[in-house]
Amino acid sequence: MGINLTRADDILYVQLDRIEALNAIDAPMRDALYEAFCNVQDDPSIEAIILHGAGKGFCAGADLAEFGEANTVLQKRRIRLQHDVWEVIRTCNKLTIAAMHGFAVGSGIELAMLCDMRIAAEKTIFALPEAAIGMMPAAGGTQSLPRVTNLSRAVDIALTGRKFSVNEAWQYGIIEHIVPQDELLDAATAYAKTIIQKPYWRTVQQHIRTSAD
Repeated sequence: MGINLTRADDILYVQLDRIEALNAIDAPMRDALYEAFCNVQDDPSIEAIILHGAGKGFCAGADLAEFGEANTVLQKRRIRLQHDVWEVIRTCNKLTIAAMHGFAVGSGIELAMLCDMRIAAEKTIFALPEAAIGMMPAAGGTQSLPRVTNLSRAVDIALTGRKFSVNEAWQYGIIEHIVPQDELLDAATAYAKTIIQKPYWRTVQQHIRTSAD
């Protein structure tokens, strides 16, 4: 399936777990994420979702081995639209926090930018390398990146495909907090609890999303 779900009180932890592929996102993982986020939206007992990765890093991007499997580009596009996990995550009615460590590359950083908040461990490396290998960022990066940083910075990151550090990610406004790796999930949990205890957090969240659209 590629993900693990655990729960503590009103917080759901969604762990990307394809360690052998550096948590690269394949079709089964996309389907599992889609199902998990669809189901949680109907569960009033869950207030927040923390997305994190197993093993050495958060996510190495899309599984490139899949790109030769479908017969045509249009066929692959139809499959994705039937289970549009990116839109389900972007519009989720829960607080969503990405807790990243190691690396967040390609679809990995795009996945994180679909969340409400992003926290990263020290030494995390980021990149949006698709253009450098002749591909388009397919998980909404061309839209989400300019929303979390300025336009010229987004163009620089997307067109050069360069790697950048956690400190640069913080300076660019892509992440909100940097923490030691062994404190990552505890920090994300504390951050989530601080927000969901506010009486009007959901209303504020929806207003912010509407203005961003």
